[in-house]
Parts: sequence; structure tokens; C-alpha cells
Amino acid sequence: MEQKAHTSRDYEKALQDIKEDILYEGAFVEKAIQDAMTSLLERDSELARKVIDSDEQLNQLDMEIERKCLDVIALRQPVAKDLRFITTAIKINGHLERIGDMAANIAEKVLLLNEEPQLKPYIDLPRMSDTAQQMIKNSLDALVREDYDLAEEVIKSDEIVDNLNDQIFRELLTFMMEDPVTIHRAILITHIAKNLERISDHATSIAVMIIYLVTGRNVRHRSKSGKT
Repeated sequence: MEQKAHTSRDYEKALQDIKEDILYEGAFVEKAIQDAMTSLLERDSELARKVIDSDEQLNQLDMEIERKCLDVIALRQPVAKDLRFITTAIKINGHLERIGDMAANIAEKVLLLNEEPQLKPYIDLPRMSDTAQQMIKNSLDALVREDYDLAEEVIKSDEIVDNLNDQIFRELLTFMMEDPVTIHRAILITHIAKNLERISDHATSIAVMIIYLVTGRNVRHRSKSGKT
């Protein structure tokens, strides 16, 4: 009986360690996004380089989390909700790693933009970034609390980022049509906006996985209207 209790405690600790690693990874990518945007707003190329360099650390964390998940599957043979948690954790880990890639991509574009005069004040990009970061935070809070409603809120927020991305594209298209000199800078800014839009898509995918974890229902292919 004592051996079983010990084994059970080890198993629960392994699951908790994975959850804590996922939360740390989430905080890591949130900071990467924030630093990338700060490097844009403050024209801080050194900070942009730090974001790019930090991606390797995130890659190592990604591989470590995946290894822990696979170890639990191989050694503990989880079933039911525990199995859903492990499969969800593997997918969330992948989404967070790709979010980190998006932050590094933004920083790379910032380095190029900082070599030229600023095209325009940045108003909608920070709004996109703030919303996307909040979506990541809320999706991981939903993981901790197993909160279906909060996960649904994340999914609904994706439309805000999509609309801002469309608005930025239309505005920059006007710049490019009126003055060809602006084309290079405008394209770089559209790439930053697209990366933020993709970050929000990944946060949405995480929220979808939380719904699967909580309910056992797969809503990945649900339309924007909420219908499957």
C-alpha cells in the first residue's frame, strides 16, 4: 500500500511539473512578445537582438516539456482525463514554441525598420499585441482553472486582432499607393501585424485545447459563429 501511495505521488508530481513548465513557457513567450514590441516602439535594436537570441532557450524548453510528456505516456500509461491532459500539454507546448518563433520574427523585422526613419506612429500594433498577450495569459489561466468560459472568451477575442490586422493592412496599402518610397517599411510593418495575428491564432488554438481538456469535445473546426 505504501509503495502504491509513493507511486501515485510521483505520478501526480510528474503531471504538476508539466503544468508548471507550460505556465513558465507561457510567461516566457509573453515577455518575448512584449520585448519585441518595446524594441519596435522605442527603436531599441539591442533588445530586438535579445529576443531573437532567446528563441534558442525556448526551443530547449519545448524539447524538455515534450520529453516529460512522452515519459509519462510511456512509463505511466495515463487514461481518461490524465491522457487528455498529456495530449493537450504536448499540443499547447507546440503552440507556445511557435508563438516564440513569431516574437523572434517580429524582432527581426524591427532590426530592419530601425535602419530607416519611422513611417508612422504605431497605434494599432500595440493594441494587437496587448490583445494577443492577454489571450495567451487567459488561455493558460483557463488551463490552470479548467475554465471553459475563459477559454471561450479567448476564442472570441481573436476577431479583435483579425479586425486590427485588416485595418493596418488597409492603411499601409494607402501609404504604398501614394508614395512608393514607403513600400519597404510598409511591408515590414504588415509582416509584424501578420505575426501578431498568427500569435492570436495560436492562443485561440490553445483555448480550443482547453475546451477539449475540460469537456472531452473537439471544437477545432468550429466556425467563427460557434457552429461545428
